Amino acid sequence: MSGRAYSVLADKFEYLNQDCGYDSWSQYLYERLLRLGIERGAGLDIGCGSGAFTRRFAARGYAMTGFDASAPMLARAEELSRGQANRPLYVQADVRRMRVPRRADFALCVNDCLNYVPPRHLAAAFSHMAGCLRAGGALLFDVSSPQKLREQLGNNTFCEDREDLAYLWFNRLYEDRVEMEITLFVRGEDGKFERGEEHHTQYIHEESALAEAARQAGFRIEESGAIPFGGSFGSRIGFVCVREGRKA
Repeated sequence: MSGRAYSVLADKFEYLNQDCGYDSWSQYLYERLLRLGIERGAGLDIGCGSGAFTRRFAARGYAMTGFDASAPMLARAEELSRGQANRPLYVQADVRRMRVPRRADFALCVNDCLNYVPPRHLAAAFSHMAGCLRAGGALLFDVSSPQKLREQLGNNTFCEDREDLAYLWFNRLYEDRVEMEITLFVRGEDGKFERGEEHHTQYIHEESALAEAARQAGFRIEESGAIPFGGSFGSRIGFVCVREGRKA
């Protein structure tokens, strides 16, 4: 039986996604915050994984907190953040149930986080994200596009063989989701390869459904459309939103 998502992959996630363009992607997000006048303050990285974006925004001077449902991913994030001057805080939480003690100035929710949320739970996810932001705060999120999941990943198999690891990735397309089975072989210090397995479910979200869920949660959409990030398996839809309401 396959293990939980991002249990085995945690230590190798950023290594395997080196082509996604973390630096240029972060710069793209940063420029959108500047357009909204958010040059400093507190930020949330929801679905932070191993903290690639969290670390980059902390390095820009923001007080960052990363949230993720995967304990192994958060452990890796803590490891990679050691020694960083403006060190982020990491918290285990699901986007559908997360809470913060003090509302933040902005939140990121990028690189597939919302693809792991079933359509019936989108309203709860956006409601909780809105509850974590001050009025006028920004939410920058993106998802893998329906085209990517249906035509690039669905009913497809991928594999790669490197010196230090190899993986097999089998995908099955359903009407509203792609079920993924991943087997990873990682070479240890003794030269032997250890096998691990994971199961992932990514849900297909139409742009119109995401926009409606965001509006219902009290967000005003400033920008939406295709964005050029994500590496070899690109094709993403990004949103820039502002939480409406009277500022304190």
